Amino acid sequence: MPNKTPATLDMLALARLRGVGPVRAGRLLARLGSPDAVFGASVSRLCEVEGIGTKTAQGIGRDVPRAREAAARELEQAHALGARIVTQHDEAYPPLLRELPDRPVVLTVLGGLEPAGRDRFGVGIVGSRRCSVYGQEQANRFGAALASAGLTVVSGGARGIDSAAHRGAVSAGGRTAVVLGCGLSHVYPPENRALFDQIVESNGCVLSELPIGAAPEPSNFPMRNRIISGMSLGVLVIEAALGSGALITARVAAEEHGREVFAVPGRVDSEAIAGNLVLLKSGGAHLVTEPSDVLSHLESPARHLHGGTHEARYATTHSGSEPPEPSQHPEGTPERAVLDALDEPRTPDAVAEACGLAIADVRRIVTMLELSGRVSRAGSKIARRH
Repeated sequence: MPNKTPATLDMLALARLRGVGPVRAGRLLARLGSPDAVFGASVSRLCEVEGIGTKTAQGIGRDVPRAREAAARELEQAHALGARIVTQHDEAYPPLLRELPDRPVVLTVLGGLEPAGRDRFGVGIVGSRRCSVYGQEQANRFGAALASAGLTVVSGGARGIDSAAHRGAVSAGGRTAVVLGCGLSHVYPPENRALFDQIVESNGCVLSELPIGAAPEPSNFPMRNRIISGMSLGVLVIEAALGSGALITARVAAEEHGREVFAVPGRVDSEAIAGNLVLLKSGGAHLVTEPSDVLSHLESPARHLHGGTHEARYATTHSGSEPPEPSQHPEGTPERAVLDALDEPRTPDAVAEACGLAIADVRRIVTMLELSGRVSRAGSKIARRH
């Protein structure tokens, strides 16, 4: 059942104001402090906010009653679907996404979203809807391997590469998040209903920033793509043609979000993968052929996220100054408990039993330790590096 506190209702109403959008909403909140203050502000006060002119300010004042009614209806619709509304101020809001200036004001989430736990480390996997068999195979392969390593696979639920990546994560028993370009009352594409149900029931969530009844319009998808990048430590392009949405996602990830970008190589005469080759030739992406390549490149951003300095690292996209590496694994942390349990090579199940932790948490922690070079895999066992 969704959170029905006044803060949630007001944040949802703010998100549904016409002519505002996520950037202006963020500026209004930063200047005025709360949705209530925004709703009650005079035209002159609203005009003090960057990007808010007289016409927009007058429109906000007129639209508040309609936006409040729409928000109340949407909360009831979310309840009927079994979904919840997560605002950017909630603990359940993805921390990486919160760093962005155009972060969604609210997300409607169906299923389990655990940004402070099992979904802390996300990797976006993107590519074209019209893809080759090779592309589907690689999306499935990377999705399965990265999910098995404890990362949450984030993609858009579309035909082709997206669906293959989600299926790979599910088949491996890992977690995956579907970011829709429509409201949650729609299933798009319709043939993915069973896949989305399986994801919600077992290994992840389906989410959207759009109103629950919003149709899958083409204009929705570029905005959707920024959420895929924003929730992820890095974005992997499996197979993208020139001018595809996947290439736009990769550009936003690298240039605006400060994320790592990866691309899988393919046939040099294939139009389906021409976008990948452009990324690789221009130096806009790391060439990867194995899931372990992705993991090694994500070591630094994962460590910063774990240590609480990822936002400072993101700022280096503009400042050029890298913050110091965070301190690691103090006594009493789950990470230290896992390391202490590895006095000899053990399977993840044995580590979980020794530490009293859930196996999913052990897999996530082992991935972090492997990224930082503290442990290595020896067959089915994990060994501590000395």
